[in-house]
Amino acid sequence: MIIVLLLLSGLLLLCIGGDLLVRGAESLAIRLGMTQLVIGLTVVAFGTSAPELFISIGAALQDLDDVAIGNAVGSNIANLTLVLGLAACVFPIRVETQVLKKDAPILIICSLALCIMLYVSGMLTRGYGALMVLALITYISFCIRWGRSDKLEPEDSKNTASRSLTLSVFLVVIGLVMLVYGADFFVDGAVQLARMIGISEAIISLTLIALGTSLPEIASTLIASLKGRGDLAIGNAIGSSIFNILAILGLTSLITPLSMGNISWVDLAFMTCTALVVLPIFYTGNKMTRPEGAFMVFCYFAYLSIIAYRIS
Repeated sequence: MIIVLLLLSGLLLLCIGGDLLVRGAESLAIRLGMTQLVIGLTVVAFGTSAPELFISIGAALQDLDDVAIGNAVGSNIANLTLVLGLAACVFPIRVETQVLKKDAPILIICSLALCIMLYVSGMLTRGYGALMVLALITYISFCIRWGRSDKLEPEDSKNTASRSLTLSVFLVVIGLVMLVYGADFFVDGAVQLARMIGISEAIISLTLIALGTSLPEIASTLIASLKGRGDLAIGNAIGSSIFNILAILGLTSLITPLSMGNISWVDLAFMTCTALVVLPIFYTGNKMTRPEGAFMVFCYFAYLSIIAYRIS
């Protein structure tokens, strides 16, 4: 009964929090003269990645390195397949030029760099963590420079007049808090359920925890897509994936070095391949269509089938 309550309350908080976050992010972007894409790549992406950060740091401090890494790797797989796929199934997503030429290639480079670091050292050292955090700061600064919006759409101007900067920030903060707590409740319920069944911690981190901590991205991205804000939706998914590598793993390994543990190279390869697959999809007509979205969702369930085979 407690597990069911945790799952249901988590989902409720995620839905409400996602709606508030999208509303606040839209208004905040206009007030600050930034594009929806950049707000999605930075403010929303970092906020919805908060559950991954807290869980990975907590796991690392408890010497559960495979949970810390598996959480980030599994979340990236979910972001690029399930999150983007579902959003495109709801409403085809138009892809901005910045995503094609800058953000998606940066994500691919980050994914490959993570694999190289783990291959060379077998772990993420504090030195690697410092490099990733430095890369994160550089990426954010370039995002802000790339994303200045000089003109507002008439509809956006109307929204600006009706919502103050303070209210916009308040909506973003309240939305993020609800998303974090909603994800926490859902993850607690899912982990308890998994342990009752007898699934290993590494598998839990790659599937249930990763999916649970990706729920803020799923909620905010789907709501953004329903509202016709494809740039915010895609910015959230791509930005969160970059943050998962540079911020989550970077900050966590800066605190304490991380070993791979029971995380398989299959998991890392699948994460990298999804990043590589997304780029040519984006280039096809500069948008992700419903069939392409359905294909990405299929890829996620294909990955789950690989996990299920490993369990058996």
